[in-house]
Amino acid sequence: MDPVKEMTQIGQQARQAARHLVRASGTAKNAALSAMAQGLIQHSASLQQENEKDLRAGQEKGLSAAMLDRLTLTPSRIEAMAEGIHQVVALEDPVGAITEMKPRPNGLLIGRMRVPLGVIGIIYESRPNVTADAAALAVKSGNAVILRGGSEAIHSNRAIVSILVAGLQTAQLPRNAVQFVNTTDRAAVGALLRLDRYVDVIIPRGGKSLIQRVIAESHIPVIKHLDGICHTYVDEDANLDMAVALTLNGKMQRTGVCNATETLLVHTAMAANFLPVVGQKLTEKGCSLRCCPEALPYLAPLGGVLATEEDWDTEYLDAILSIRVVATMEAAMDHIQTHGSQHTDVIVTQNHERAMRFLKEVDSSSVMVNASSRFSDGFEYGLGAEMGISTDKLHVRGPVGLEGLTTLKYIVLGTGQTRG
Repeated sequence: MDPVKEMTQIGQQARQAARHLVRASGTAKNAALSAMAQGLIQHSASLQQENEKDLRAGQEKGLSAAMLDRLTLTPSRIEAMAEGIHQVVALEDPVGAITEMKPRPNGLLIGRMRVPLGVIGIIYESRPNVTADAAALAVKSGNAVILRGGSEAIHSNRAIVSILVAGLQTAQLPRNAVQFVNTTDRAAVGALLRLDRYVDVIIPRGGKSLIQRVIAESHIPVIKHLDGICHTYVDEDANLDMAVALTLNGKMQRTGVCNATETLLVHTAMAANFLPVVGQKLTEKGCSLRCCPEALPYLAPLGGVLATEEDWDTEYLDAILSIRVVATMEAAMDHIQTHGSQHTDVIVTQNHERAMRFLKEVDSSSVMVNASSRFSDGFEYGLGAEMGISTDKLHVRGPVGLEGLTTLKYIVLGTGQTRG
């Protein structure tokens, strides 16, 4: 089928399903999700068989070991997918909540109701677990979802979606509430991005090139973050041991993720005592150091090299850390404003006044005091799960959980009032 006609049909079906899903009870949605989780466990063997087809194709295409690892479905990963759905079941359903009901002098009651966005398009790469995570969050928040995974996971995603759809039907919810774009034709992505008549929001998850394409081509609002250039600033009043621990965790606990620290900013008063210690521990863990001229004398003996201007704007997603010494907290915040991506930024300090200034003035979706940047995550924030991270300011910012997949509308309750 022509990609435009195919995607239009999928969009129409999703819009119709969303109309039915919006009136589904929390009990029905939870029943569907529980059936999905149970189905993943029951069909674990067949999921692995389909996944093996993707792995063989990936090996033939020369995918990297890291890419193949992200693609692999093991029994434990399938169990984790099911557990993730169970966690969504346990979350409070935000849909239908009414707040701020206020009486007007004419007797009208005016308030706000939380409602689903409607139809969500998800465009993503590699990890098949995103299929289950995204579908579970969408259904729980009352949204129909169109899933367009990467071609490298086509067999795995197709098999997962068939189980998810069966779960919907078990609870008598519309099967088209979860739809999979069953083609590897890249033209389907372009067609999806033009479905503004049927799709309310697009969420891309993947590499920078994918997200840039979505931003450039979409006719639909996009929830996304482009880069995760996260900073940890070690203030002049930082606790040395804490600063070392938070830097190591922020950079090295897991390097290939968007909330890993990519740049370390150090107050000049801390440089002599802090940099040799943290540099030693970082290099012992295999981290390469890119240093400003002021930091280099402390770190060159450990293999540190001079940073380029490009380093300050680079999301490494690897065991590489750029390091700059700054004279003041204002200089640190200026650096973050110039080079940051408004994702996650951290200050390490025992000075309450400076901590509060940092929280107020750093314009990022997550700003932290004395905590690792790695905590910038929906699960860690108590959201249960997340659809991704948003560095936009409208309509949601930071980790996107259930509430982020809803919006508010005004409701007005009257007793026959007319306006004079």
